[in-house]
Amino acid sequence: MAPKKPTRHTEVERKFEVTESTVAPSFAGLSAVARVERAPEQLLDAVYFDTPNRDLAAHRITLRRRTGGTDAGWHLKLPAGPDARTEVHSPLGLSEDAIPEELRDIVLAIVRDKSLSPVARITNRRNIDVLYGQDGTALAEFCDDQVTAAAEGGDEQQWREWELELLTQPAPELMDRLANRLFDAGAAPAGHGSKLARVLDTASDAAKAPAAPADPIHRAIAEQVDQLLVWDRAVRADAYDSVHQMRVTTRKIRSLLQESKDAFGLADDGWILDELRTLAAVLGVARDAEVLAERYQRALDALPAGLVRGPVRERLVDGANRRYAAGWKRALLAMRSQRYFHLLDALEQLVVAEPPAEAGEERSPLTINSAYKRVRKAAKAAAEAADPEHDDHDEALHRIRKGAKRLRYTAAATGDAKVSERAKVIQTLLGDHQDSVVSRTHLSAQAEAAHTAGEDTFTYGLLYKLEDDIAQQSRAQLDDALKRLDKAVHKSH
Repeated sequence: MAPKKPTRHTEVERKFEVTESTVAPSFAGLSAVARVERAPEQLLDAVYFDTPNRDLAAHRITLRRRTGGTDAGWHLKLPAGPDARTEVHSPLGLSEDAIPEELRDIVLAIVRDKSLSPVARITNRRNIDVLYGQDGTALAEFCDDQVTAAAEGGDEQQWREWELELLTQPAPELMDRLANRLFDAGAAPAGHGSKLARVLDTASDAAKAPAAPADPIHRAIAEQVDQLLVWDRAVRADAYDSVHQMRVTTRKIRSLLQESKDAFGLADDGWILDELRTLAAVLGVARDAEVLAERYQRALDALPAGLVRGPVRERLVDGANRRYAAGWKRALLAMRSQRYFHLLDALEQLVVAEPPAEAGEERSPLTINSAYKRVRKAAKAAAEAADPEHDDHDEALHRIRKGAKRLRYTAAATGDAKVSERAKVIQTLLGDHQDSVVSRTHLSAQAEAAHTAGEDTFTYGLLYKLEDDIAQQSRAQLDDALKRLDKAVHKSH
């Protein structure tokens, strides 16, 4: 029998601090609650795992092996917004310490090649009241927990706390109304996000996240490195648009580092910049295929059925989806490598350890000047190759796009929202243009293959013309967008 795959669900809950003498709340009189039923008492025993440096705890992630109750097994809990966490559940194995590989892989960008071992044990005697709605649907659970816990090598602690978990779709108003009853009974909002956080905060400072960097560029890159780890998990789950977002984040980090190499002690040929470029290229294989699949699906759906001739969907859409799947698997291999772990280690070290300035030398603050000069230089080159049939025209426009993208990220990091917004317009316009260039090249190749196979190639020509129209529209709007950017840049000075 094949092993069961992990299951995922989103839990929305709040925790509350109470004393031993606090009387349980009443939910009587709430129109949403028709009845309350007491479930059998549960005795839960959980061992929590983390790296020696408490890397999971620093990212508000918990990994535990729990026995007892109705959902015994391995639980990995990930942040998912206010009051919400994504819980990934895997069944218990034969060994108590054999962490399921599928759970470890989800947080591999955080754990990397470090060991995972027990950091705390928490037992919990839980009484549960299930709240039902007027239609008999279970709305929420109120949990009264008597907790006994100890970190590895630490003293035993005991406390009482309440939990309120929604069992239906997220409903902030319902959560607020139920929480008010708990406050009326004497509860207070918990000062911790999880039981483990309370234990580790009491035991040591190892699980506390480092303070945010003071200067804007370090802070901006630190935020993007955090985002990279979030999108890493999404890519591993093959979530929609995740490859795109991880690639964008990788490029943001690289652009910001390129604009502030001196502040980080990076040379022009620094290996970190090269590794970020390589990572973006690996992700680009799947991303480019994803773009084409969506582009062709949308275009073909918009055409009258009589204009879609031959197996064009199979060649264009299905073929691109197959290339996406292959590219995604290739990306996963790269994201499981020591090379990738080394890059992540280096990025984290960059944002927490600012290199000392040379004696008698002060670093220049990050500005948009050099990034904007690249845009102007690329725009001038594009104007000199103004004929769309010119061999260098498309490449010149692509260089404008890359410069606008770097300018956008730099302006955002320095707080210049208007320049960032105007640069984004150019990036989007020329992104559409570049996608059209790639698509037309692909359409030509697929039309040739279809012709060789004796298939009708009419639809390929029609799609090619539509793509050419998109490119012309992008070019027609570019001059005005560049003028608006120039005005924003000069106004910011």
